[in-house]
Amino acid sequence: MRLLAILILIAFIALGVIVGALNADLVSYDLAFAHLSLPKGAALLVMLVLGWLLGGLTAWLGVSSKHRRLRRSERKAAKGQAVTP
Repeated sequence: MRLLAILILIAFIALGVIVGALNADLVSYDLAFAHLSLPKGAALLVMLVLGWLLGGLTAWLGVSSKHRRLRRSERKAAKGQAVTP
């Protein structure tokens, strides 16, 4: 199983290198506070990682708030108070 995971990882790394090499043209980004010129492959990778991090943060906040509400209702139930959703 571990060998299969390593082979899949190597395949995706190779595909990433190929995509990055084929998209070596520079792309300009003019943000309000900065001007960036990145190769297309690097820009794609940066946006992919940024989206992954923001998606993970959103999922984590959603799960943690659900657990927080559950703990709060359990504490109220343990004290004998009425539980409101």
